Amino acid sequence: MGANVGSEFLEERLAAKIRLIRLLVLDVDGVMTDGRIIMDYAGRETKNFDVKDGHGIKVLMRYGIDVILVTGRRSAVVEHRARDLGIGEVHQGVTDKLEISEAFLLNRALNYEHMAFVGDDIVDIPLLRRAGFSVAVADAVEDVKKCVDYVTISKGGRGAVREVCELILKAKGEWTDVAKRYEFL
Repeated sequence: MGANVGSEFLEERLAAKIRLIRLLVLDVDGVMTDGRIIMDYAGRETKNFDVKDGHGIKVLMRYGIDVILVTGRRSAVVEHRARDLGIGEVHQGVTDKLEISEAFLLNRALNYEHMAFVGDDIVDIPLLRRAGFSVAVADAVEDVKKCVDYVTISKGGRGAVREVCELILKAKGEWTDVAKRYEFL
């Protein structure tokens, strides 16, 4: 089962993996959201996104980490949220996340060791097994939790993405700079 580290201190092996990360890839439903799909009487879809997750993403991108969304479903809501956060690359309707990841890694001249991936369900396992830093959200299915480097304390759509963003920034030694910007240390 993946590590669940709630303190400032990370096992050195895990910290070394995280320091290599240059790209964060996120599943959407169950990771950026709580996994529920809400439809009104006209079939219009809504999703709940956590503002803290969004701020974590924006801070992470400010420190040079690209963020990509990859999801099996198609939803206009996802496009709107990505645009709101400044995420320029979104892949929807993806049936093979591993295959699509090879393309965007190649386009950036990166390897899997440079990529972190956050997932929650069995469809994510092939990419989780290849990612340099693999993460399951706290409420992921058990088979996913068994094959990752890290399991978040927070649930999907409820701060898990923010937790991962902070973890990356801390491992890379950037968190003190973030703290100075917001004057909390």
